[in-house]
Amino acid sequence: MRRVPAVLIVEDEPAIAELISVNLRHSGFRPVWAMDSVTAQVELDAMLPDVILLDWMLPGESGLMLAKRWRTNPRTKEVPIIMLTARGDEPDRVAGLDAGADDYITKPFSTKEMLARIRALLRRRAPEQEATVVTMGQLSLDAATYRVTFDDQPVKLGPTEFKLLHYLMTHAERVHSRSQLLDQVWGDHVFIEERTVDVHVKRLREALGERAAAMIETVRGAGYRITTQGTGVPAMSSAS
Repeated sequence: MRRVPAVLIVEDEPAIAELISVNLRHSGFRPVWAMDSVTAQVELDAMLPDVILLDWMLPGESGLMLAKRWRTNPRTKEVPIIMLTARGDEPDRVAGLDAGADDYITKPFSTKEMLARIRALLRRRAPEQEATVVTMGQLSLDAATYRVTFDDQPVKLGPTEFKLLHYLMTHAERVHSRSQLLDQVWGDHVFIEERTVDVHVKRLREALGERAAAMIETVRGAGYRITTQGTGVPAMSSAS
């Protein structure tokens, strides 16, 4: 029997909560409603949802404070959070994401868009049916242990650089635009500047060192790719 994903709706307006619940049920989700921070914590203590839809303005503790608290709790820190609020200015969006939200939807919102964003978050969270260890010549990445080595020497990467390298290595020899990399590595936050990708590619190259960094090519006017062609590095292999 297929498991039904649970969505915790933290929303103090019953009409909005009911609208969301109806659409979630019709789309194969199990909605759970909490009207304030206290009730939300009770529901979280009872079960761990697959996604949290979190209103910013709540009676008592705000959604922003809840997001910060849940992100510091080992039990809830990995649960995707979508901030759902009327506060749509860029500083508010940035504050919501900095507090720990994975996505941000501004009221009034399209229920179709909301459902699409929930599904996108669940796809990114699902275990990847890919090799645990990916190797390109002397460069090796183990997704299970978060270890990267080059020529059997450890390479220290930050979380974003690790995700970026993992995506490039599992999609090797292809050219990826900055917008594609933003979508795959950072998520669907269109207001993040594409130059962010350049900054993290630079950091990744610096961490890898000169020999391994040569494998990451800048394709002018198109984006980036990781390749073994013309680098003297053997082709890619993988093992599960």
